Amino acid sequence: MKKKVISALLCAAVAGSMLAGCGAEQAADAAAAVADAAATAATEAAAPAAEPAATEAAAEEEAAPAGDEGKVLNIYCWNEEFKSRITDHYPGYEEVDGTHGKMGDVDVVWNITPSDDNAYQNNLDETLLKQESAAADDKIDLFLVEADYALKYVDTDYAMALKDLGITDADLSDQYEYTQSIVTDSNGNLKGSSWQACSAGLIYNREAAKEILGSDDPADVQAAVADWAKYKETAAKAAEKGYTMCSVNDTYRTYSNNVSGKWVQDGKIVVDANMDAWVNDSMELVEKKAENTYDLWGDDWAKGKKPEGKIFCYFGPAWFFNFCLDADQDGTIANQGGWGFCEGPQSYYWGGTWICAASGTDNPALVKDIILTMTTDKNVLKEIAMADSDCVNSKSVLADLSGSDDGNIALLGGQNPYAELAKGAEGIDLSNISPYDQGCNEEFQAAMKNYFEGNASKEEALEQFYKGVEEKYPELSH
Repeated sequence: MKKKVISALLCAAVAGSMLAGCGAEQAADAAAAVADAAATAATEAAAPAAEPAATEAAAEEEAAPAGDEGKVLNIYCWNEEFKSRITDHYPGYEEVDGTHGKMGDVDVVWNITPSDDNAYQNNLDETLLKQESAAADDKIDLFLVEADYALKYVDTDYAMALKDLGITDADLSDQYEYTQSIVTDSNGNLKGSSWQACSAGLIYNREAAKEILGSDDPADVQAAVADWAKYKETAAKAAEKGYTMCSVNDTYRTYSNNVSGKWVQDGKIVVDANMDAWVNDSMELVEKKAENTYDLWGDDWAKGKKPEGKIFCYFGPAWFFNFCLDADQDGTIANQGGWGFCEGPQSYYWGGTWICAASGTDNPALVKDIILTMTTDKNVLKEIAMADSDCVNSKSVLADLSGSDDGNIALLGGQNPYAELAKGAEGIDLSNISPYDQGCNEEFQAAMKNYFEGNASKEEALEQFYKGVEEKYPELSH
């Protein structure tokens, strides 16, 4: 297999193995730092411009005809989400056990490594390093990426261009543009596809809305949170009624998705004015006890899932409905159909999962079929939306759902949110994403938590942020 690539990604994997003798915490931190730094270096390296004909020929050679397909399909991901989508919606898939399945006479092996402490990326990096020399049955066939680090992989030769699988622009024409921008390399090659369009909004407690605003109608709630000034007015009313709006971390993505520039410009770390606005607005609301500082997914943050938690809202995309609100548990607001949805102060997106084909796969025909079935088949996408309350990556399917009862969601009290979600997906702008986003976002939130909780001044928190980012990315300064 023709390979010219990825000194940065190779270094990340090699460094990770060298650090195995360090203390666990040191090793994890260092490996994460090297892997994160590799994102930038990989982007700068990009797919080489030299010998394009040779590269294309190699790709065609790798895409073996269906008759030469392998017998083992290895899929790398970080949680059960994609596995559940395949299990429930891919025609002919048979579950064998928790880590194995069957697609016809092909054995499917699920390699699931949680994202904590960068473990998923470290494992993926180390395994991709061995891809060229691996036995056919051990090669990665499919791997999944998230938006915050997608460029680290798609801008290398480890991810195949979808056109080399025979997937055309026409096949993908019904998808939202932003979902393709995230996984397009520096040479304009599309290297992944997603079944999700993760536009997001404000998910509010209907009973709280009645108490605070006198109405739980989505139009009325939207009017009360239509911009950040109105949001603050509503937050003051909520505090008077004994409610907290949400955590400062809930609003973070709304601000960070609406910045005017990238986190890093000419090697310098830049705090955008909109991120500074998030800090100032959040501190104002924390001081008025209208927002809290709970960490996302923690026990205190999760109390808002029940009425006694006295939380007015969460900010989230459609995947938040099923994965985060505990609709299957007694006593939750979701179980009682007590949530509502509106756009909120600004359009934004959060998350999403992209399927990438690994260069060197010995199952190109099956990989192609999985990508096309799971991300372009309108019947499958509608099934996913109806069964999993997901916002799927199909303009026509969302239009169909928004105009029928098929889009009504029980945990939203029967509300149909798909028109708002589709509108949000059209407005997403990814011009300011960069390979540094994951590290910068994590360090900024961690540093500002100290400020919000009175453990540091704003200036001290900023210095903590700069120090944390520069440790992750030694090539940067401020």
